[in-house]
Amino acid sequence: MNVMNHLLPLLLMPLVIQMGFAEFRAGASRTDISPKAFPVLVNGGFMSRTASTVTDPLYARSIVLSDGSTRIAIVVVDSCMMPRAMLDKAKEIAARRTGIPADHILVSATHTHTAPSAFACLGTDADPRYVPFLIHKIAQGIESAQKNLQPAEVGWHSVQASKFTALRRWILRPDRMELDPFGNRTVRATMHAGRNWGNVIGESGPEDPELAMLCIRNLNGRPLAVLANFSMHYFAGVKALSADYFGMFNRNLKQMIPGTDETFVGIMSHGCSGDIWRRDYTLRDWKTNPPKPDEQMKIESYAEGLARLALRGFDKVHYRSEIDLAMSERRMKLRYRVPDAQRLVWAKGDLARQVDRAPKDRTEVYANEQVILHELQETEIVIQALRIGDMAITTTPNETYALTGLKLKAMSPLEKTMVIELANGADGYIPPPEQHVLGGYNTWPARSAGLEEQAEPKIVEGCLQLLEIVSGKSRRIPEAVISNERQLRIDSRPLAYWTLDEFNGPHAVDISMNHHNATFESGVVFHLKGVDQQAAHFCGGRLRSHLPGLESDFTVSMHFWNGMPNGARKVAGWMFSRDHVNGITLHGDHLGLTGNGRIVFRHGDVVSIGRTMPYKRWKWMQATLVRNGRNVIVYANRKEVLSVKTQEPSFSKGFGDLFIGGRSDNEDNWEGRLDEIVIYDRALSGKELMEKVFLKQ
Repeated sequence: MNVMNHLLPLLLMPLVIQMGFAEFRAGASRTDISPKAFPVLVNGGFMSRTASTVTDPLYARSIVLSDGSTRIAIVVVDSCMMPRAMLDKAKEIAARRTGIPADHILVSATHTHTAPSAFACLGTDADPRYVPFLIHKIAQGIESAQKNLQPAEVGWHSVQASKFTALRRWILRPDRMELDPFGNRTVRATMHAGRNWGNVIGESGPEDPELAMLCIRNLNGRPLAVLANFSMHYFAGVKALSADYFGMFNRNLKQMIPGTDETFVGIMSHGCSGDIWRRDYTLRDWKTNPPKPDEQMKIESYAEGLARLALRGFDKVHYRSEIDLAMSERRMKLRYRVPDAQRLVWAKGDLARQVDRAPKDRTEVYANEQVILHELQETEIVIQALRIGDMAITTTPNETYALTGLKLKAMSPLEKTMVIELANGADGYIPPPEQHVLGGYNTWPARSAGLEEQAEPKIVEGCLQLLEIVSGKSRRIPEAVISNERQLRIDSRPLAYWTLDEFNGPHAVDISMNHHNATFESGVVFHLKGVDQQAAHFCGGRLRSHLPGLESDFTVSMHFWNGMPNGARKVAGWMFSRDHVNGITLHGDHLGLTGNGRIVFRHGDVVSIGRTMPYKRWKWMQATLVRNGRNVIVYANRKEVLSVKTQEPSFSKGFGDLFIGGRSDNEDNWEGRLDEIVIYDRALSGKELMEKVFLKQ
């Protein structure tokens, strides 16, 4: 970030710092937005469908806050997604009726897949009768919330709800890649692939288990509203029109929180959940061991359990009425990933066969989308940040990944930050750039996932700048957490030490203080659970480094987590390689795991297999290679498993190319996680290994 970006919060401080506090007031409302005319189009799927009944009512739930000089409105709507142009109209009407500036209004969708279609996407159009109705209902809800303004106080509450959220996007084995809608074998990651463990190597990203709540009550202690935020996509399985688990959670809050009355408004907003669902595929192989129907969680028990967990410690929330407000908005132009000439010709040819009818299959849907993206070329998105005392909210349009939410929370100037997605627009899935390499539904160019590959980092940077403006503070810079184990390794004077805690590439930071940062290739995803903090997950790419001071004697140690099933290939993967770029020489050293889970070491043409029982898949292990002249010893979990005498090594100071997560010739690269990589420019003794390296199992 440039110098001006660092100075910006300081320059704007006078705008957000108050000399004193006026009376803080809050109002909330709940407006029924269930359609009056049936049948109604429903989106959330590839193909168009309709509904004619309402299982449970749909609402626009609104909060208006005022500190005497600034007013803001927050609206969460039971809808799958809503386009920016539609929401701009709703905000314009609300601003005219209430005096709240349009850029001080946040409107988001819950993402229920059982709501009337407000946005044309894939095979479904927006319902022409419902959209005007919804616009006015959103404005009406804001107007009602403002009429309910009263002196109030606000507090923050947060719990960890890891059992209620899980990663749904899993990485396929390299030999199990699938076809995309355009006939190309590009799909390395896809939704719900984790149901079949034989096809996958692991999850493609982290989860965000935080359930955060903004709690509002009047000065007599009566609860007025709770704005919750959680990263879980939707539950599904509800017939006809329904608010899904979001609505059930809200009803449970009202029943469970003491002192509520009919005016209380519970709100569940959508956290970053583009790659998230409720089912944890790490617990069982659904292909070989599917659960019985009565073992599967029902939506009612899910919503009730989540609400009960949310309210743990709720009675200890610290409320304050000395609150000031600030809000800022930015509109950004982003390009679509438009089809090239060849794909456009294909799309128009396929579209010509769709005569006066909707698309009938996936291929036709995506042909239609290519023509639309070509015509649009670019779009405008809206991002926002607002501050409520020492609490912050920022927004992303449509479906960002859990990793995006974690980035924003970690770097926000304010520790208490929630990220509301599907806000102020409907711009499809917005994956981090590295996820585009893996392909899959979330990346296929369409209005459901059409933004440029660099959209996510641009949005993250924009949101952070807005958070700096509203807080008057600079962003936090995440740094590696130095545990006792890590400090011992640092004290042992390594040449390089990469913890792989990063949120993104291109660099892995060296915490040894020798400044030997390494570079990630494409084919690596970030911030998965590691042996200490976080780890990188390798799926074709490598970590590359050049250490010119490394000579013949050296030690390398790392923790590994193999994703390949036993027998999937002869070599499960190479985790370390020291050799010339793009080749194998007689002098190179290569450390990996065989297809049946045994340590393998290769020097030149000589291959040696470790004396071990096969190591289990998806379990953390530690591998350490020590070269002392011609002698090589390999340890696995403290035990010596391999000892060989090689030809005289010819490594020199110029022979410093290292590859982590793959071999120098890119053959049988690692498929799984790696963590805590330490390189020494000497052969460590057994005592040094025990005291400084063999620290975690």
